[in-house]
Formats: sequence, structure tokens, C-alpha cells
Amino acid sequence: MSKNKVGVILQLMDLKQFYEEFDKHLMEDDLPSKYFETMLKQGLFYKVYPFTMLGELTKTPQQIEHHPEGDVWKHTMLVVDKAAKHRIESGNPRIFMWAALLHDLGKPQTTKTRKGKITSYDHDKLGEKLAVKFLTPLTEDKSFIDGVAKMVRWHMQTLFVVKDMAFADVSTMLQQVKLEEIALLSLCDRLGRGKMTEEKEAHERGNIEKFIQKSIEKSNKAVK
Repeated sequence: MSKNKVGVILQLMDLKQFYEEFDKHLMEDDLPSKYFETMLKQGLFYKVYPFTMLGELTKTPQQIEHHPEGDVWKHTMLVVDKAAKHRIESGNPRIFMWAALLHDLGKPQTTKTRKGKITSYDHDKLGEKLAVKFLTPLTEDKSFIDGVAKMVRWHMQTLFVVKDMAFADVSTMLQQVKLEEIALLSLCDRLGRGKMTEEKEAHERGNIEKFIQKSIEKSNKAVK
């Protein structure tokens, strides 16, 4: 498709039309990444706000030992495809799929190189705010926007809880999202990486089980 034709399409479609199109592919495609890669090549994610937030992911590197697939965009596409395979397991597939697409929106602004390592501390917290900014021009469904934003906010808790890190906050997390939902998103996040062997996948699934169990234990202790 020529650049001129792409420009005409961008002018004719309003934001809500794009939202509906995105939603259709997220909810129906076996591999939603194919659609989003096409839109990337056509320039949508470099020309139209808020979709430019997704374009920024292509410019954001990741530590290769954790993300051999490459930049944040490539990771996000792998996660979206994994999520599509699991959306039937979600209690709210629409929120789940949009959270998969937007879960790392905070990385472009938080990614830095520290002592030779690429980090993105607090991208989950910033990502919550950016998810709201992304979705607000597209839909007036505040419950949906909040649901996606909260999933983005808590998607790193598996790592924090399993490793008993100071950033773990099971009590607040469980007030804002369902444990099984955030665990499912986290599973897709962990599996959406390059060079995922059967052994690595089994390890990641084991971590999700640990996360669920430890979260339940911490929640029960808090009640007592």
C-alpha cells in the first residue's frame, strides 16, 4: 500500500474506528500480531496519537539475557499472541487482551542503562497512567479503562512476590485485580520471549503457580 493511500485511510478513520478495529483483532485473531505488524508498517504508530505510544516500543531496547527477542515491540507482539491462546481462560477477555497489548507502555520512559545493564524500573506504575491516557481518547467506558490500567499496574507482581522483593504488595493488588487474571497475564508476559524452550516454559509456569500460592498465603495471613 502506498504512503499516500495510507495517509488517506488515516484521515478517513477516526480514533474510535481504530479502537473498534484493534478490539476486533484482539478478540478474534489467533495471531493478533499480524494485524499490528501491518499497521506498524503502514505508519499508524508513528503518525497518530495515542497510537504513537506503541510506536515508541520499537525504539526501546531490553536486556538480552531476559529478552532475547529484542525490543519491547517484539516482546509485546509475542505476548499478545500468547494471550490470544489463553483469552478463553480469562473472566474478562477484552480487558485481558488490551492489557497484554499495553502492559509495557511505561518502558520507553523508564528504560535506562545502569552499570551496563538495561533496566526499566517502575514501568508498571507509569504504565498504569499511560494506559489511561492511551484509552481515554478511544472509549468512554471508564470501567474498562480502569480494568486495563490496573492489570498493567500489577503485571510485575509475579516476579516481586516469588522473589520476596520489597516491591511486592499482594494486599493492594488483590483489592484491584483478580489473582487468576493477573496470573494469566503474567504467564503470557513470561512466555512471550524469544528462545522459549520446553524447560524454560515449565520453569515459568512453575513460577506462576508459586506466585498464586504465595499470594494466597500472604492474603490469608493478612486476614488473620
